[in-house]
Amino acid sequence: MDFIKSAVASAMAAQGPPFPYSFGDKVDIDASIWTLYNGTRRADGSNCSIFSFDVTANKSRLPLAKNALKKLRTMRHPGVIKVLDAVETDSYIYIATERVVPLRWHVKRKSLSPETIKWGLYSIARTIKFINDEGSSIHGSLKVASIYTSESGEWKLGGFEVLSNVKDDDAIIYRYGSLVPDANRFTPPELAQAGWDAIKKSPHSAADSYNFGTTIYEVFNGDFTGSSQAGQTKGIPPTMHAGYKRLVNANPKARITVKAFLEQGCRSGGFFDSPLIKLTEGIDNLDVKSEEERAEFLDSLDQLTDDFPEDFFKMKVLPELLKSVEFGGGGPKAFGVVMKIATKLTNEDFDARVQPVVIRLFGNPDRAIRVCLLDNLPSMIDRLPQKVVNDKIFPNMVSGFTDLAPVVREQTLKSVLVVIHKLSDRVINGELLKYLAKTANDEQPGIRTNTTICLGKIAKNLGTSSRAKVLIAAFTRSLRDPFVHARNAALMALAATGEYFTEEDCALRILPVICPSLIDKEKLVREQASKTMDIYLQRIRKAAASMPDTALPPSQTADSAGPRMSTPQSSEASSWAGWAISSFTNKLSAASGEMQTSSNGVSTPRAASPSTGAAEPKRVVSSTSSASALHRQAVKSPSPAPLSRNSSTTAPDTYFKDPSPIEDEDPGDAWGDMGDMNDDDAGDTWGEPSDSTTDAWSTNTATTTPVTTTSKTAKKKTPVVSSKPFDDDSEPDFAGWLAAQAQKKTPGAAKSLPKGLAKNSSATSKKPLTSRSASAAKPAASKKIDMKPKETGGDDDGWGDGW
Repeated sequence: MDFIKSAVASAMAAQGPPFPYSFGDKVDIDASIWTLYNGTRRADGSNCSIFSFDVTANKSRLPLAKNALKKLRTMRHPGVIKVLDAVETDSYIYIATERVVPLRWHVKRKSLSPETIKWGLYSIARTIKFINDEGSSIHGSLKVASIYTSESGEWKLGGFEVLSNVKDDDAIIYRYGSLVPDANRFTPPELAQAGWDAIKKSPHSAADSYNFGTTIYEVFNGDFTGSSQAGQTKGIPPTMHAGYKRLVNANPKARITVKAFLEQGCRSGGFFDSPLIKLTEGIDNLDVKSEEERAEFLDSLDQLTDDFPEDFFKMKVLPELLKSVEFGGGGPKAFGVVMKIATKLTNEDFDARVQPVVIRLFGNPDRAIRVCLLDNLPSMIDRLPQKVVNDKIFPNMVSGFTDLAPVVREQTLKSVLVVIHKLSDRVINGELLKYLAKTANDEQPGIRTNTTICLGKIAKNLGTSSRAKVLIAAFTRSLRDPFVHARNAALMALAATGEYFTEEDCALRILPVICPSLIDKEKLVREQASKTMDIYLQRIRKAAASMPDTALPPSQTADSAGPRMSTPQSSEASSWAGWAISSFTNKLSAASGEMQTSSNGVSTPRAASPSTGAAEPKRVVSSTSSASALHRQAVKSPSPAPLSRNSSTTAPDTYFKDPSPIEDEDPGDAWGDMGDMNDDDAGDTWGEPSDSTTDAWSTNTATTTPVTTTSKTAKKKTPVVSSKPFDDDSEPDFAGWLAAQAQKKTPGAAKSLPKGLAKNSSATSKKPLTSRSASAAKPAASKKIDMKPKETGGDDDGWGDGW
């Protein structure tokens, strides 16, 4: 093969004018005077076919080759092979034509559907009619070997070796008709008997009518072996039987012309009355049709089945439809047919033929075109390169987010799910989220709902740094939407995207906003809220189960350590603060002796027990505003022995070190910003410790307070009741304070509890402490207590605002 190509190229270079086409592979064809090659045009690389005739090897048939070249150049018809260029020398004749394939290939493979065969025969019949009537000529060699298919799948007529004008008395058909390859098989009976001059005695179209009939037999059954098969209807459609038999009639004068056969087939219900043939007739004039005619034509296109020739749709129908959509007013209907055809295109053909038009159409302001493009985007997104979608299509597509027509906004929003995997991270987390924030506030409730659904489905594509923030903000906002389906969509989206949130987000930001939906007015929302709540609760429980029992540092046990707060027990906790209060009172009762007020207002320790005879060391008790501070003061002085209820489990030593740095910190910070509270807000008692002399727990009324004391030798605690009420410098009456708090919570109770303890810059007075014990302690400083309550501004919202 390479030798043949080089030989042909050498012959061209040495003997003839330049031929601007390159030879490719040789194509196998039926017996012919021509050798067919695939070729390409050197200028642009476009495909072509080259018919080559070697003068030296076929000198006797040179007149046939010259006649074919002459007729191909002068015969202009859509059904005739299109000639691009030709070169004729003394050694060769080269004819460059459009790229064609012998029809014999398709017939042998039986790859032609009945509808395609009808369409092809219709095209050949029109061409023969033109030759016989308008051209007043005879083809003389009509058969399957003379027919080719173009790149568009259309049947093209060739084999013009003996094509002659009947007005020419010295026509080539009379002298060289018998030199055509395989002439004996296809020669009409009258010519086989009387020679080619018998053409003059019969209608000039009679020979072509007979050969058209044998061609019908060939395309439906394969080879035509001779005149004995003429008239057999095997494989031929029943609707064509009558006309076919009249074409191959042995009497030339009784034969119908190809023109008559064509007219018979085109009648309503005839064998040429098919959608495919109507399509080929109407596609060339699509732009000049009226709107009604165009709509009817496009309807017929949409009804076409898959057995029609794909090449024709790709090469002929598709370009015409694209022109109609872009310039001729074909509209969405034409584009729908375009996409149906495009599904059968290769990726290369799609990129070359459809993609450029699609990119331009996205810039079209026609809303109908835009919606049609978005509707068909799923069928073509996989064929569009990521760079094209990100840089060319999406910038034009985003204008739909702000379009005045709701249908455009909604369709644009839905298309986000289609193009999301083709967009860059910068576009997704920047421009796209900006537009989704607008549609989340759209006036149309359906668009707001779809925005929530869209965010839930593209959550995996969002940037990890901002994903949780964006989703929580969007979904929690939708939970307050007045449209029931928007709220329901937010709950479903939260349930579907839980994996993208941390446990802290789930507990602190998501669960609180789901709770109101549990009592939503709509049952649909309530049920979904319950399901979503269960999902997040399960996750939080699972996370909590893996957490350590405490975040405090390990206990440091020392022999000299004072009493410690016992570990909370569930049996002791009657309320959320029960264990803390009970632990505090336990430590007060663990201290030896009983606090007693002296005449000068200074607290002095009493003897631990008459039976021991030992005096308790002096202690300094400073009134503070919290139980923890009182406890630290209580354990400041050493006791004879660390006594507690649960001595086996103690809190870490760090709770009982020097309290001075702790007093500068605000324990309320651990509870968040509690806001302004009223005078009876129990939370105020957890405020910041200060040097103020105000005792929040002291009372001015005389109360009887049970004080528990423990003897060193006694194993049972005996309550000791003091008959004297505590004054300003006495030990705080904790039980009385609790009783007062309970009384104040009843309706009509006066709100006299101070807001908190304020710091007082005045120096604390130091008063000596006296003891009834034999061994006196060194006097210690005592804080001056200011009983005046803080100003609260009338805020009595209680705990609600604080939380």
